[in-house]
Amino acid sequence: MIPFISQLPENEQNVWLTALNDCLPNENVVRSSDISPADKKRCQVAIVANPHPAQIAEFGHLIWLHSVWAGVEHLMSAVKDSPIEVVRLIDPMLSQTMAEAVLAWSLYIHREMPRYAKQQMNNHWQQHQYIPASDRRIGILGLGELGQASAEQLHHHGFTVMGWSRSKKSLANISSYSGDDGLTEMLAQCDILLCLLPLTPATKELVNKSRLALMPKGSAVINFARGAIINTDDLLDALNTRHIDHAVLDVFEHEPLSSQSELWQHPDITVLPHISAPTNLNSACDIVAKNIIKFRETGLLPVTVDKVTGY
Repeated sequence: MIPFISQLPENEQNVWLTALNDCLPNENVVRSSDISPADKKRCQVAIVANPHPAQIAEFGHLIWLHSVWAGVEHLMSAVKDSPIEVVRLIDPMLSQTMAEAVLAWSLYIHREMPRYAKQQMNNHWQQHQYIPASDRRIGILGLGELGQASAEQLHHHGFTVMGWSRSKKSLANISSYSGDDGLTEMLAQCDILLCLLPLTPATKELVNKSRLALMPKGSAVINFARGAIINTDDLLDALNTRHIDHAVLDVFEHEPLSSQSELWQHPDITVLPHISAPTNLNSACDIVAKNIIKFRETGLLPVTVDKVTGY
């Protein structure tokens, strides 16, 4: 028996349960609340989707959790003092979906769509000089699976692409930076800064007043990672002083974004409802199932999240 531990609405849990059981015909994946206290003691692995820490604590003999999301910062907080290991979703389909969103919204900035939308609202007809993609420099924070797929997509469409990560990567056609000095060097060249980092203690408010000031005047920011990686007040100051021209924000510290937030109506912010890379149900369930089947056969866990680095 495998518990599905989640705070999702019941109808969404039912969809996941059906798909998971289809992929795991020799297992019985059930809602965690439907498992008896005695059976909870026998569970070694659980599948999780936004679980409450108290739900996890009910299972005293878990060895590992398999998340159906790529982002696991809340989950890591819940198990930081326990021996339970965490496996996050690593899905090529997710990387492809993110790369698609990265290209779409980079083109949105590149082709000055916010500027022309403002002109339309004011009945103003004015053409602006076209900048070739090769002259548009895009810096990516985070060169993991999502970052590498996005970098390749952007390069394929002619952009000059750079990337920053904790340790320096060697990627064809991508200038790679690492460390504080590398971040400073990359930011100074970014016409568009794209955030794809996991949220960890080391990346919280990584993008702040001093680092935004390093970027060229008139540059733009896209955040498809986690809201807390960018200091919102510092970003607003940079937008209001016209140092940063536009920001596309798909993630926020508190979601859904409050209807009272000033971000909604800011003329230089595009607000998205966390839609850049939704999990694909079918591919996610297939990956989770293969990992669990291998564990049953060999006792080996998939690659787990490092509790120190958070990814």
